[in-house]
Amino acid sequence: MSSEWGNLLKIAVFGESHGEAIGVTIQGLPAGEAIDLQELSAFLERRKPGKNELSTPRKEADTPLFLSGIKDGRCTGTPLCAVIENTNTRSKDYNGFENTPRPAHADYTAGLKWKNNADLRGGGHFSGRLTAPLCIAGGIAKQILARQNIHVGAHIRSVGTEEDAPFPLYPTKELFTAIAAKDFPVIDEEKGKLMRQAILAAKEDLDSVGGTVECAVIGLPPGIGGPLFGGMESHISAAIFGIPAVKGVDFGSGFNGSATRGSENNDAFCFDENDNVATATNHCGGILGGITNGMPLVFRAALKPTPSIGKPQQTVDLHKREVTEITIGGRHDPCIVHRAIPVVEAVTAVVILDLLLVERKNIYGNI
Repeated sequence: MSSEWGNLLKIAVFGESHGEAIGVTIQGLPAGEAIDLQELSAFLERRKPGKNELSTPRKEADTPLFLSGIKDGRCTGTPLCAVIENTNTRSKDYNGFENTPRPAHADYTAGLKWKNNADLRGGGHFSGRLTAPLCIAGGIAKQILARQNIHVGAHIRSVGTEEDAPFPLYPTKELFTAIAAKDFPVIDEEKGKLMRQAILAAKEDLDSVGGTVECAVIGLPPGIGGPLFGGMESHISAAIFGIPAVKGVDFGSGFNGSATRGSENNDAFCFDENDNVATATNHCGGILGGITNGMPLVFRAALKPTPSIGKPQQTVDLHKREVTEITIGGRHDPCIVHRAIPVVEAVTAVVILDLLLVERKNIYGNI
């Protein structure tokens, strides 16, 4: 199923935006690992809707109910299942789009695939609402990784044409924490003000705007991953593209590096202050040949503008077989980039934990 992911750590996301509930099942969490529910709640709070004028006014508590897999605050070793109730839906806002599919949505393709049986209210199973259960899985993974001194952090790299400062060569846990504490998670506050203005301008114009998220992982040991289809880039990209609205992923210097020469893009080897092999720059994003090299793992994810906008848009009437025009009502984010920050962190943490479990099994077997 396309809503399942993982090797040893397997997650499956279920539910629809306007269904009774959304949720996730997680298999492979090591027995005995502690889960701080208060810390998890704070992590989920970072992506919640309805917090300010930059987000959708839909308000949801997003409090997970754990049905299995946790006892006395620790993983039991059996599948964990958590659900989040949907309590603030307005499904009438989505009547009729089976016949007049919304541009840039999955209405048309889902209708083809499932012969109009799909629940597409609020985007259904394709909705960004499904990122909440992703954050449950990722929030737990982040806690387990932190106990191994591996930390995942992200910030808004750009909104529209406005750009934040990039992560430094060596991001720190303290930097990740400081960014996460912000209502608008950027490094440079002045750049953040310009991004906010771009979002509000799009909102005022009944439109939306996209952007990019930059994510980094620190503390990763060298030697994780493999060549070709087993590379770190392959694993991370496959999972990141599972986040609704993600349309591109690049690592290190990425697409910008493709416009340079090898003498500029190659990372010179050196020794760090602890006499470990390092690189003077990190154009490779901490990955060589699909394998981690000990430098911070750095990548960016590009998110398209929110497709639900208030402007009239051209579509087709599938029954009348003619071109028509629709205007989308409902409650929508003028930009989803700032709310996507914890989601990118969550998905990255799940991938990293899964690959570490695979690496451990390859070395030690089933123990």
